[in-house]
Amino acid sequence: MGFVQLTDAYPWDALAPYLERAGRHPDGVVDLSIGTPVDPTPQVVQDALRAAADAPGYPTAHGTPALRAAVVDWFARCRGVTGLDPAGVLPTVGSKEFVAALPSLLGLGPGDKVVVPSAAYPTYDVGARLAGAEVVVADDAAAWAGDAAVRLVWVNSPSNPTGEVLGAERLRAVVRAAREIGAVVASDECYAQLPWVSPWTDDGVPCLLQDSVAEGDRSGLLVVYSLSKQSNVAGYRAAFAAGDPDLIGRILLLRRHMGMMIPAPVQAAMIAALGDDAHVDAQRETYRARRELLVSALTTAGYAVDHSEAGLYLWVRPVDGVGDCWSTLGDLADAGIIAGPGAFYGEAATSHVRIALTATDERIRAAAERLSSMR
Repeated sequence: MGFVQLTDAYPWDALAPYLERAGRHPDGVVDLSIGTPVDPTPQVVQDALRAAADAPGYPTAHGTPALRAAVVDWFARCRGVTGLDPAGVLPTVGSKEFVAALPSLLGLGPGDKVVVPSAAYPTYDVGARLAGAEVVVADDAAAWAGDAAVRLVWVNSPSNPTGEVLGAERLRAVVRAAREIGAVVASDECYAQLPWVSPWTDDGVPCLLQDSVAEGDRSGLLVVYSLSKQSNVAGYRAAFAAGDPDLIGRILLLRRHMGMMIPAPVQAAMIAALGDDAHVDAQRETYRARRELLVSALTTAGYAVDHSEAGLYLWVRPVDGVGDCWSTLGDLADAGIIAGPGAFYGEAATSHVRIALTATDERIRAAAERLSSMR
């Protein structure tokens, strides 16, 4: 058995010439290509990590009861999901590893299909192919409804890269179609606490597990969530999956055999982060200010911002529609700004670039000034 062939190189390596081009700017590069947090980890989280540093024993793959209870409380308080079973909570080593491993953990293989969005985080596709499953690109449940070969359906709301939010009605249609064929629905919702505009509901970003979507039945449903963005703990690899206790139980058994455990100090830090809404609110306002500055500057420079209703990114294209993501990337690089090319996120995304809000206030101001003088 050979390696699964993905690409000849890691996609982000293609940015090297644009980084060199941007580096010629006299005030240096403003790198808005990758959504890695730059603001300090909240003190309450750091303190919890330090206090739990004496951890000589092995943690459990299922996480401590206190951590699972904190996740349950957080879902009820922040995501409108009540009555979640603690047995249906599973801490993960960041969310990316779980996304990549889920098709394999579910036992998918040749002959099975995994549905992914048309503009999507590449790891959904990679995870399906690692399992040997076929990838189906679709944004509408009508495209795969009734196909018994579909075993897993990914939704991502708020979306990376587009920032689009799926309303409860649209999510409910996905759940209903999946249940007709016995497929699992997995929803990646790690940007849910960073909403900016609300065309979907006044109650916040809809969650797959809330009653208006799941219709009181969470069987076959999983939500994946990360604290990396809202709590600035990307370096902690602090995330979790939650939903159907039976599904979580099957996945947990495999992860116990694999030794997939969150370090005890990180679990303690997660409890602190989940229990403190103040730092999340403060970080949201920091990103809001950066977003408003960049949106204004991009509009002045002749760009349109599509979707971008929530999350850490702006989904950007030239208003005149001339050129693709690579030409836009070049224009921005000439101003010393690096963005993420839409081509990394699927064929449907090639007209856009993704601009991250994750830079310091000084670098965001520098980007805004450069953009405002472009046209």
